[in-house]
Parts: sequence; structure tokens; C-alpha cells
Amino acid sequence: MNQKWFPYTVAACSAVIVYLALSHLGSLFNGLSILGKYFAPVITGLILAYVIHPLVAFFEKTILSGIKKNGIKRPLAILLAFLVILLFIAILMLALIPQLIDSISTFVTNINSYSTSLEELLTKFSNSARHFNIDLSGITSRINTFLSELAQKLPAALTQIINVSAGIGKGFFNFILGSILAIYFLAGQEKLVAGTTRLMKLYIKPAAYEKMGNFWSRSNDILKRYIAGDILDGLIVGIANWIFMMITGMSYSVLISLFVGVTNLAPTFGPIVGAILGSFILVLVNPMHALIFLIFTIVLQTLDGYVIKPKLFGDTLGVSAVWILVTLVVGGRMFGIAGIMLSIPFAAIFNFSYQEWIQKKEAQVSSKDELTEPNKEE
Repeated sequence: MNQKWFPYTVAACSAVIVYLALSHLGSLFNGLSILGKYFAPVITGLILAYVIHPLVAFFEKTILSGIKKNGIKRPLAILLAFLVILLFIAILMLALIPQLIDSISTFVTNINSYSTSLEELLTKFSNSARHFNIDLSGITSRINTFLSELAQKLPAALTQIINVSAGIGKGFFNFILGSILAIYFLAGQEKLVAGTTRLMKLYIKPAAYEKMGNFWSRSNDILKRYIAGDILDGLIVGIANWIFMMITGMSYSVLISLFVGVTNLAPTFGPIVGAILGSFILVLVNPMHALIFLIFTIVLQTLDGYVIKPKLFGDTLGVSAVWILVTLVVGGRMFGIAGIMLSIPFAAIFNFSYQEWIQKKEAQVSSKDELTEPNKEE
């Protein structure tokens, strides 16, 4: 290792490894995805434990604060947290699933009549436009072709969806295993943290370890605040949309509101997707309802962007639109839906890291300038 050729050899080998990794990124990601399938229950368990931990800590500090023994307090807090989540899921399923099944079956049954009525409306609109020397026949014919193809392919698509149930069952099995592992991770949290801390302190210098601890603490605060705020924001938007559709007497209020609430979890493009899906369903039933729905969605998203989200997130996620778009594109390409969902907290973490690095560099430059100025005066 003391020979002159050693560092050059290491640098050359490192360059070759980096080149091979970059030139075979597809194979690398395929290998990671195969590896991820084997560890899917463990990864699911870690994610569930991370998400549920704030609720467990809340029960420990409030309802169970009088219990001194941690061996009793922690299991009770975990039990209460899982009972609350299961109760919420059960209520949601009992309230939504019957209406969702009814809405979907009604929509599939009436798709032919919906498409026929919309074709007639488009034909009337095209005939009216001819009086003003406007030719819309090409547009209307394409829309009519799309609607007829949709009416033919939708039943076949539903059978394909049913065939995917095996994959959903496998995912549900991994979720159950992950939930069991999450209970063990939460119960043994102190031991896991203590073991990880001891291992890191053996190989990391104290100053670097302190910096890593501060970085993780801030990142953890951003992630937890964002996950809780995003879920609450999706619930608020979905419920507000459902109330509006119920008041105005629009069809498929539960189905469309579920689309709107779920797609609202994804930043930037999620609300647009929800608006398009809802408008497409409503335009088949009543075009005027589709127009009202679009206007209401614009108002609701404006209110959400300027009032609701700032109240939920505060100044923790103050990130510019450029960083959000960059992380959306990169995260979506690399990690799919998960990358899109977590693009804003990743952008916030990158933003504060970049700002701190810039401030440190500016401080170093200013200190060097202060040292050189007296020498110049001398």
C-alpha cells in the first residue's frame, strides 16, 4: 500500500467499476428488484414500523403515561396503535366497498348508453359549429371511435383485473408478514437502535457521527411531517369533494372522490390525474356536471395549495418548484410511484443539505478573505 503505483491502481479499478455500473444500470436495477422481492416482507415491516411509530409514541406519552414499566407500556401502545388503524380500515371498507362495487357495476352496465348519448351530443355540437364555418367532424369522429372501443374493451379489461387477484393476494400476504415484523421491530426498537449506534460508532469518527445524527434527525422530522400531512390532506380533499358532489347531486360521488383523494397524495400531477378521471366519468353521464366538477376542482386545489397545505406542513417543506419537478422526474424514473410520492420530502432534505453546504463554503471563503486582508494592508 505504500508503493507509488498503489493509489493509481485503486483509482483505475474504481473508474472501471463505475463505468461498468453506469453501462449496466438496467441489469443493476433488475438485480436490485429481484433482491427486493425476497426482502419485501422485511422492507414492508420496516416501513410500517416507521409510519406507525409516531402513533405508538403518542399513546405512550398520553394515555399510557402513568405506566412506569416500559415492558408493559410499549406492548400496550403497539396494541392500541394497531387496533386504531384496523378500526379505521374496517370503517373505511364498510363505508366505501359496497358503494364502490355498486358504482363500478352501474358504470359498466350503462357504458353503452353513456357513450351513445355522448355521441349524440357531440354530433349536435358539430352540426351547430358548421353554421359558423367550423369543422369539428374529425375531432368528433375520433372521440366517437374511442368511446365505441372503450365500450367493447371495458368488459374484457374487467376480466383481466379479476385475473390480477392472485398478485394482489401475494401482496396482501407480504403485507401481513410485514405487519407481524413491524410489531417485533417496534417492540425491540431500543435494542435495534442501540445495536446500530454501537456499530456505527466503531467505524465512524465522533464528529462525523454527530453530523450524521443531526442530518437524520432533521430528515426524520421532514419525512414524518410530510407523510402525516399528506395523508390528512388527501382525506380533507376527498371528503370535501364527496360533500360537494352529494350536494350537487352528481353521480358516482364515492368512486370519483376516492380517485381524487388518492391521486391528491402524489404531488403536482396527482390532482390533474384525479380531475381528468373524474371529468371523464362525469362527461359520459352529464357533461354539465363534468364542467361544474372541473371548476370546483380548480377552486379546491387552489384552496388546498394556498391554505390547507401551508397550515399542515408549515415552513418545514419550503422547497422551490424547480427542485420538486427535478425530484419528481428522477424519483419517478428510478423508484416509480414511491419516488413520485416522496419527491417533495426528498427535495426538502436535498434543499436544506445544499443550503448548509453553501453557507459553510461562504463562511470558509469569508474567513480566508479576513485573513488575507491584514496581510495586504501590511
